[in-house]
Amino acid sequence: MDIHHHQFPRITFNPAKCFGKACIRGLRIPVASLLSSLAAGMSESELLLEWPELEAEDVRQALAYAAASLEERVLFASLATA
Repeated sequence: MDIHHHQFPRITFNPAKCFGKACIRGLRIPVASLLSSLAAGMSESELLLEWPELEAEDVRQALAYAAASLEERVLFASLATA
């Protein structure tokens, strides 16, 4: 059973697919793979040709999900007292 992210409905999680990693719409396309391809220089149009089951909104939500994931705040006790 796919679990949809509360903020990004195209991002799904399923322990039976891709080891429970964040995927696109229940497909076996991990968000990390899509982001790695973009980071390697692939354009959105090249991604859509490579994976015809993807839609442009999937790419946008993967990027938004990654950006939101990086919004976490980490406080280090040793830095806070320095």
